Amino acid sequence: MNIVIIEDELKTARSLENMLRQLRPLAKITGPYQSVEESVEALSAGPQPDLIFMDIQLADGLSFEIFKSVEIVCPVIFCTAFDEYSLEAFKRNGVDYVLKPFSKEDIAGALDKVDDLKNFFQQKAIPDLSELLSRMAPQAEKTSFLVFKHQKYTTVQTANIAFFYIRNETSMIMCFDGQEFSLSQSLDQIAASVSQKQFFRMNRQYLVNFSAIKEIEHYFMRKLYVKLVIETPDQLLINKEKAPAFLGWMENR
Repeated sequence: MNIVIIEDELKTARSLENMLRQLRPLAKITGPYQSVEESVEALSAGPQPDLIFMDIQLADGLSFEIFKSVEIVCPVIFCTAFDEYSLEAFKRNGVDYVLKPFSKEDIAGALDKVDDLKNFFQQKAIPDLSELLSRMAPQAEKTSFLVFKHQKYTTVQTANIAFFYIRNETSMIMCFDGQEFSLSQSLDQIAASVSQKQFFRMNRQYLVNFSAIKEIEHYFMRKLYVKLVIETPDQLLINKEKAPAFLGWMENR
């Protein structure tokens, strides 16, 4: 396997290379190429690699510019500190989107996804499009939200959010420290973007962080009453139909 690394941070590139040499000891690894210009020159000069690990923000611009000058037909694993480019990445041969700082397990998972896709095409003469798209769908989960308050923009780390809820038809963030922020996204959109292992949609009004749950009590009509470590504007109840799924989520951590 021939692997190319496109990364402008040399320390990160060397760390990635060391991980790859442990995970794929027989692979030939070239790079790192630190700029769009250098990457275009290298990819134009030789045969196509089997796989590219590509940072998005390079020394002279976004790596998406490379695709305008070179036809890339191999899979690309994007490694970046920013989650807002995921949609564009999956339009550009992206098979995975790894957020920095990444671990050896993250890289191993990305390589496994490449292997799965290769096996998929080898086993099926005519690929099933829906199955293929589900395999290639972005898996990156939001690690922060951009918010606006007091005439200033700031970011709120997802790990610091106790729960999301609806107030006056507006999506709100409630942080563990009691700070509140409004969001333009719907609660459905938010639920789809955060970790389903970490957050549970209690009802139409609340999306709650596992770390915020203090205790659970049985309630009337076989409902569950959930108490959080921080007070909620409304009584937090889960109906009897959703209770088994919630308890299963709580148990299977």
